[in-house]
Amino acid sequence: MKRKLQAVIFDWAGTTVDHGSLAPVSVLVRVFAARGVPISNTQARRDMGLLKRDHIDRILRSPEVWELWTQRYGRTPTCADVDELFGEFIPLQMECLAQYSRLIPGAAELTVRLREGGFKIGSTTGYTRPMLDLLLDCARTQGYSPDVSLCPDDVGGGRPRPWMCYRLGMEFQLSSSAACVKVGDTPADIAEGRNAGMWTIAVAATGNEIGLSEAEFAALSETERETRLAAARSNLLAAGAHYVVDSVAHCEEILDEIERRMENGDGP
Repeated sequence: MKRKLQAVIFDWAGTTVDHGSLAPVSVLVRVFAARGVPISNTQARRDMGLLKRDHIDRILRSPEVWELWTQRYGRTPTCADVDELFGEFIPLQMECLAQYSRLIPGAAELTVRLREGGFKIGSTTGYTRPMLDLLLDCARTQGYSPDVSLCPDDVGGGRPRPWMCYRLGMEFQLSSSAACVKVGDTPADIAEGRNAGMWTIAVAATGNEIGLSEAEFAALSETERETRLAAARSNLLAAGAHYVVDSVAHCEEILDEIERRMENGDGP
């Protein structure tokens, strides 16, 4: 029987690598602190998943950071400030990205099984092309290598625009956008997939919503872990995810469920 689903598109940080999506947060906090405008991890995470220049712009436009910047510099932030901050972010992120490139458990094994089942594997990100290339090299040595990987540089814009997903759909020659599933850990990922007309699966435990390393997450009490997971699942469903799983290792049964729904005439 021919599959109705033909491809899966994965995000990177918090989804397939970097449990807790720690790399961008650590650098964003450093960049703003160096400018005398400290931000919290929560502020750094608020718009995770966007092209990093857009992410920095969103942070600056938040009322609390806007006020701190105005007090510090005696003027409101400008586009030039965004460009400068982004320019400072790039080398710092490149410098530490490899240390946060460890695959999330089950990611490599999942893609092997998906390929055996006839799926194409794609990836999208909010990172720049040099950052993505570094991650690709690190992931390849761990057994994970998508068929095609795109970043905002490749298509002229990042999430929540669906352009990376559209390009991947063309590369894979999909029969329709509904033949693809987008998997990610942020509302921006979900918006990207839904705007492209794709099914979406959100990842709760390993991603930005909880924001903890694998060891930190495991060290939580069972009650605290379940409380945080419940909040993460709720937030991701509210953002529009069709399904929420704890990690990519739990995607297969959802893909089967989506195919059953498609057999019954359902769409994303």
